[in-house]
Amino acid sequence: MSKPLVVVESPTKVRTLKKYLGKQYNVEATVGHIVDLPQRELGIDIENHFKPDYQIIPAKKKVVAALKKAAEDADEIFLAPDPDREGEAIAWHTAKILAKKGRAFHRVLFHELTENAIKKAMANPVTLDEAKYNAQQVRRILDRLVGYQVSPLLWRKVKGGLSTGRVQSVALRVICERERAIQAFIPEEYWSVTSWMEKEGYPVFPARLVRKDGEKAAIKNQEEAEAIVRELSGNPYTVSKLVKKTVRKNPLPPFTTSKLQQDAIRKLRMTAKKTMSVAQQLYEGVELGPGEPVGLITYMRTDSTRIAEEAAQEALDYVGKVFGPEYRPDKPRYFSNTKKVQDAHEAIRPTSVFRTPGQVEAALSADQLALYRLIWQRFVASQMEPAVFDQTSATLLNGAYSFSASGSVMKFPGFTAVYQSAEDLEKKQEETLPPIEEKETLPCKKVEPKQHFTQPPPRFGEASLVKELEENGIGRPSTYAAILSTIRDKEYVGLVKGYFRPSELGFIVCDLLVASFEQVFDVAFTARMEDNLDRVETSQEEAENVLLAFYGSFRKDLEDAGGKMVNVKGVGIPTPLTCPECGSPVHVKLGKNGTFLACTGYPKCKYTRNYTRGEKGEIIPGEAQPLEPTGEVCEKCGRPMVLRQGKYGPFLSCTGYPECKNARNQGGGSAAKGGTGVRCPEKDCGGELVEKTSRRGKAFYGCNRYPDCKYAIWDKPVPMECPQCKAPFLMEKVSRQKGRYYACLTPGCRYQTEPEPVTGEKEGPGGE
Repeated sequence: MSKPLVVVESPTKVRTLKKYLGKQYNVEATVGHIVDLPQRELGIDIENHFKPDYQIIPAKKKVVAALKKAAEDADEIFLAPDPDREGEAIAWHTAKILAKKGRAFHRVLFHELTENAIKKAMANPVTLDEAKYNAQQVRRILDRLVGYQVSPLLWRKVKGGLSTGRVQSVALRVICERERAIQAFIPEEYWSVTSWMEKEGYPVFPARLVRKDGEKAAIKNQEEAEAIVRELSGNPYTVSKLVKKTVRKNPLPPFTTSKLQQDAIRKLRMTAKKTMSVAQQLYEGVELGPGEPVGLITYMRTDSTRIAEEAAQEALDYVGKVFGPEYRPDKPRYFSNTKKVQDAHEAIRPTSVFRTPGQVEAALSADQLALYRLIWQRFVASQMEPAVFDQTSATLLNGAYSFSASGSVMKFPGFTAVYQSAEDLEKKQEETLPPIEEKETLPCKKVEPKQHFTQPPPRFGEASLVKELEENGIGRPSTYAAILSTIRDKEYVGLVKGYFRPSELGFIVCDLLVASFEQVFDVAFTARMEDNLDRVETSQEEAENVLLAFYGSFRKDLEDAGGKMVNVKGVGIPTPLTCPECGSPVHVKLGKNGTFLACTGYPKCKYTRNYTRGEKGEIIPGEAQPLEPTGEVCEKCGRPMVLRQGKYGPFLSCTGYPECKNARNQGGGSAAKGGTGVRCPEKDCGGELVEKTSRRGKAFYGCNRYPDCKYAIWDKPVPMECPQCKAPFLMEKVSRQKGRYYACLTPGCRYQTEPEPVTGEKEGPGGE
């Protein structure tokens, strides 16, 4: 009789499961998804209830063959991909591929990979969750509809190779709107007044002015501040009110995914993407000794703070044994979830608190140990007594002016003996006050007026952006790392000194998308869509209803955008500037080397400039690029040749451009004006297609490995993948009848984009 087959996602889990399940089971891994929507076409039959066309991923054909072979005559198959929506989809697709008459499928949910948890899950399988699978399908279909139907618009209107995503573009919008808020911010001056008080035998302590005649003190300028200082001078400070109380600070709950990412970013300087990768390793199993793989943490994709009763009790036992009874609560501490939490999994915690960071240190990498210690400390701290502080607040009066002084002293460290959040560590420690009494008069050593200015909202770092996405319901914790990576990889934003700043391209793409698809890329709408996905998962909403409601308005926006979206390549984006040479409006355009300014009077006026942005976002035109005479004449038209600086270095160019496009290297011969970003399609070549000029002055594109490789084409290749045949590049074609369009070069593939008019576009500074 054939053994039952256990199917998991990751090959790392195979080793862990084989140890605990023994030889009575076969264990195989799908290595992620094994089917997906086709890459060469939309793959969604919109008119047929949005039916998806799932196909085996070409790279996974060997994996599927191995699964079928491992299943053979097995009567039972245990589907154990990760316990989330994506894992549920993998389970369903695997079941469909391995379906056989008489074969039974069981869904197994491993929330942690320890011996007891594995055996318990195998003994208590559940049925496949259709509602959870439907929720994953809706998300996949929505993302495909947006990505595959909006991205070609960006190719035509902005630049080849661009892409958009339903959620990532909303994250980009959040960053762009914050940057514009910073640019629009006008700082306002204000002043503070601090009196440094003395008490014999103790350090001086600050008392800050808060009120005048019972009203909040608002000091607008230096004159007002100095007038207050004069009024205070020589007058006594009397303690009018003294409040002493004991404050208890409770520990935070164990980590959810987003909170783990935020703390790891701040404390460990570990990106969200790396945090999730390392957490996955800790979950799937680490060899603590030869042949001893153990999952060290529970499942790391969760938005719940729930913990198992036995885990909480184990933590209490550890705290009492190691820290003493004064640190151990009488009963476990449980934490309430917010309303939107799915609560499918526990919070992230160690699978055993008795497996301390020190005990596993030798088996872990530096990153694994740092993250495990963070998770272990937070969980243990959650089951410890509160920290206790003696807090004192004092009100001091000087005539009409009221000052406030406060301080605190830790009475009992409680959970802080193990863990403090990054936010607590970043806070300024509160001063301590000397022993003072009500009605006591205190001398003042000095009065310090200080100028301040209101500050703009801060830029987002990785941690604060994750927090913003979570609080606004944009995406889900498991997607944050991918969102942050994608918007950087697409060069829509950069990370400058640890903070996200939109690029010019990011602003352009964001503005165009919001103008044409205001609802789709709206923060509140995206959050409601996440709620709808949750409702599908809990069977409160039909999947097709969600898709129909979305696609109705999206399709209309898509149709309108084809004609109304600004053509950055052609018309460009208007600016408040006028051309200094002819007085025509100046627009921003996008060329090979990025954005540049160009006169709308082209071709009569050839004014172009690079530009930068000021602190307020204003456009600052750059200096004109000097054209250096060479003493050479163009062999095509007889005009002088000048030396220009291009993206790939200096080259000689005819002053008759654009009528004469002759250009060449300084050493003579055709000029290779730089790479196109397209690899040479010749097999095993490895070269890149670059722009060249023939002897007759006509541009063509050939391999940079010439003469070893003689591949050449006339049309300009652009790094845009063909959505039909998956060719790595398309050809840019321009004709008087059709205008500009992109077409596939692959024989038999007739894909081409809709033509767009050519409006006298030219290249900006830095190129020809």
